[in-house]
Amino acid sequence: MSSSADLLEDASAPDGPVTDGTLLRAARLGDQGAFRQIVDRHGPGMYRYARTLVGHEQDAGDVLQEAFVSAWKNLPTFRGESSLKTWLFRLVHRRAMDHHRTRRPVPVTEEVFADVVADVSGDPVRQAESRELLADLRRCLGELPETQRACWLLREVEGMSYQDIGDTLGLPVGSVRGQLHRARTTLAERMSRWR
Repeated sequence: MSSSADLLEDASAPDGPVTDGTLLRAARLGDQGAFRQIVDRHGPGMYRYARTLVGHEQDAGDVLQEAFVSAWKNLPTFRGESSLKTWLFRLVHRRAMDHHRTRRPVPVTEEVFADVVADVSGDPVRQAESRELLADLRRCLGELPETQRACWLLREVEGMSYQDIGDTLGLPVGSVRGQLHRARTTLAERMSRWR
């Protein structure tokens, strides 16, 4: 039987980085270092998603921490029917929805879209336009129904496939497509002045 160190050593060949599957197997054997690598790999995206859903840094940190505690406890029961990333985002989504039951949602912050907007640091006019565009997008996203908003964020910001979004949110792929279509249509109408 292989130890977690053997798994990680075998997987860190010059071919490339350690895969999620290898880290998962090692973490299931109790390797906290492997789990830390999972946290380092997927934590930033999970935090960004949590922050978008709950609106506050501290609340997002709490949601993320609860998701990772749940992940660590439930590693033995993860069946691998979805990717590790999808499963982790599902845990964040569930914790964020629990959070919403006790608090009112807050609008999306502009930091989520920092990578989406081109760097306009040398042009004050374009900086102002970018800030205004992001403020409108944040407002419009905040007005979307929760499922549409989650689908849009997971697709457009996190780059997840329709299947992974469905797995994360517990929706059939057809429903994901419908939710995305409605979200995109609504956003296109409300953001039409920016075309």
